[in-house]
Amino acid sequence: MTTPQQTRTGATLDVDHSDTFYRDWLKEAVRKVQADAQRTADTHLLHFPLPADWGVDLYLKDESTHPTGSLKHRLARSLFLYGLCNGWIRPDRPVIEASSGSTAVSEAYFAKLVGVPFIAVMPRTTSAEKIRLIEFHGGRCHFVDDPRTMYEESARLAADTGGHYMDQFTYAERATDWRGNNNIAESVFRQLESERFPEPAWIVATAGTGGTSATIARYVHYTQRDTRICVADPENSCFFEGWTTGDPDVTYDCGSRIEGIGRPRMEPSFVPGAIDRMMKVPDAASVAAVRALEQVIGRKAGGSTGTGLWSALKIVAEMVAEGRRGSVVTLLCDPGDRYLDKYYSDAWLAAQGLDIAPYTAAIESLLATGVWPE
Repeated sequence: MTTPQQTRTGATLDVDHSDTFYRDWLKEAVRKVQADAQRTADTHLLHFPLPADWGVDLYLKDESTHPTGSLKHRLARSLFLYGLCNGWIRPDRPVIEASSGSTAVSEAYFAKLVGVPFIAVMPRTTSAEKIRLIEFHGGRCHFVDDPRTMYEESARLAADTGGHYMDQFTYAERATDWRGNNNIAESVFRQLESERFPEPAWIVATAGTGGTSATIARYVHYTQRDTRICVADPENSCFFEGWTTGDPDVTYDCGSRIEGIGRPRMEPSFVPGAIDRMMKVPDAASVAAVRALEQVIGRKAGGSTGTGLWSALKIVAEMVAEGRRGSVVTLLCDPGDRYLDKYYSDAWLAAQGLDIAPYTAAIESLLATGVWPE
């Protein structure tokens, strides 16, 4: 908009907001975040043992080996670079995030790395170990009783403190470079290059923000591969219903028991059109799957890993039944030691009314016979 004086004189308006101190701080902050990526080795692709004559190979991309112990380390790094380069994250002003735990752990790490305060807005039911890890990295936890209020409370805190609401549920799908740049999809395909089925028939992901499934799906389409993308959704999450009905306004009135995935609303960063298939997985099946994983490979994992593994095993059974050869990839999202008081606790299962016995039997039957029980 021009001023009356400018209109009369034809003068050029010139306002310079350059800030040498801020630009120097920004360059150093971006350097620190990028340096973290350079010194962090890629995560392993674990082989889940199946009989060779089935003609199907199953892998888990082990994201638990990141410095902050989960898949969310990649997301947090991308969100911090996105926020820094957009000029949203500023010296001495807090970063606020709505999170059920793992993203907050990783964002607390990066906030400490660049020297800004961090506040995690999370459900009061978040596991004690995740709370400990957030505080270990210098973050502060702000609890809400109703998970559906995390968004508004995060925005309020940002407004009150002059900080930045990171809003992973909006920006997860756009902060990550889905064309490559060592994203999780590019890493998986590179690691499979020497395997007998280098292009997987299916990649199974789970959705909290939806950013991971969007990144993988977009990369597959961009590189013109035949791999299909399946998203596994837990109970008390609206993604499956929203995807199957095409209704972006579907909601749930309670939070997911599987921490890190499942949302009470269709999040902006979930991209339904990019994926091929969804499964709705009972929470008891998710727990049975992570306990079975420990029996098979000796590793404890979080509940979201179980949700994806259950769906991956169902796809394996389909391929065996149809005589199709190929590979399937899913994710080991975070370590199980964060959930010893939940998914590895029989008392917690009883309190939640979850009976994992039939799902454990189904997995055992599949691994013994190659047939998924009716």
